[in-house]
Amino acid sequence: MEKINIQFTLFSAFYSPLISTMSGGFLAEEGLEAEWSISPPGKSAIEVLVDGSAHVVQSALSQGFTPLKNGLTPPVVHFAQINEMDGFFITGREADPDFTWDKLEGAEVVMFKAGQPNAMFRYACHKAGIDYDKIIPVTPGGAADIDAAFRDGQGVYVQQQGPFPQQLQADGVGHVVAMVGPQIGPCGFSSLAATREWLETDMAKAFTRAYKKTRAYMNETPAAEIAKAEKPYFPDIDEAVLADCIGTYQKLGTWTPQIEITRDAYEVILDVFQHAGTITERYDYEQVCVAPPSID
Repeated sequence: MEKINIQFTLFSAFYSPLISTMSGGFLAEEGLEAEWSISPPGKSAIEVLVDGSAHVVQSALSQGFTPLKNGLTPPVVHFAQINEMDGFFITGREADPDFTWDKLEGAEVVMFKAGQPNAMFRYACHKAGIDYDKIIPVTPGGAADIDAAFRDGQGVYVQQQGPFPQQLQADGVGHVVAMVGPQIGPCGFSSLAATREWLETDMAKAFTRAYKKTRAYMNETPAAEIAKAEKPYFPDIDEAVLADCIGTYQKLGTWTPQIEITRDAYEVILDVFQHAGTITERYDYEQVCVAPPSID
């Protein structure tokens, strides 16, 4: 078995198409043994691609905007999508079947302070017709810090990816009241990145074959079966909660069957980051994205 090194920028059930390449046995079928890791806080997964300690990483198209803003060519390219929909949920202290987004105005919301999660949330508020600046942000840190803060009583609402919200609900701590994804619609939320050189290798072709099979698996397999296979990767999450989360993402249309990053999805990300003020010009698709390796 040839070892393939994979790194996640964030690790959650939202990234199940990459997790399931491992848990579903698809990499093994291609003769690849995965070693995986999560980027340390404050360190970009792109760095491990550049220094050669990882072959492929879970990232975001917006990662390419920073070097482009500085007049540089991005050192890596994005070659396949993971999610074509924002996967964050809004969870409240109380069940609220009549929730409307304007209830966030004037309320304390435990959330991500910056980066793509914050840019997407700002854009969702814009699309929902509310004033983001009227929200009272509570920003304790990363995903685990956000979960701990809400559990400790901070905030009226919390912004999280699954399966954190589903576990809060199962524990009686909160109730999911909204999903961010439908406010924005299809977009290039997260992606797989690698160096151009690696994408020309046989390993890249083998990985792509495994990933393409995984995409079909994510859409054709019952959520409970996927969750059972993934459970070892989520020791602190109940299996039923994980299945609920995966089933929700399936229904949301997060994991579309194709692996290519579409131009339409890329354009929406430009919209999001222009609205956030992070970019002032629209970069060409080809500056950030490439087609997946040919596996014919």
